[in-house]
Amino acid sequence: MAKKSKGNRLQIILECTEHKNSGMPGTSRYVTQKNRKNTPDRLELKKYNPIMKKVTVHREIK
Repeated sequence: MAKKSKGNRLQIILECTEHKNSGMPGTSRYVTQKNRKNTPDRLELKKYNPIMKKVTVHREIK
């Protein structure tokens, strides 16, 4: 039997960039999945930040 390879789907964490730079307490993070074959670089999505009460850019973190 051949060894089963890892799947292409990875679980990633998206963190708000504006909130991080503002110095406000707390963090806005989302957990999602991405296909590492189709998107090998870091993912950036616009998501809602409930602390700042607006839509901001969330970037993938390690």
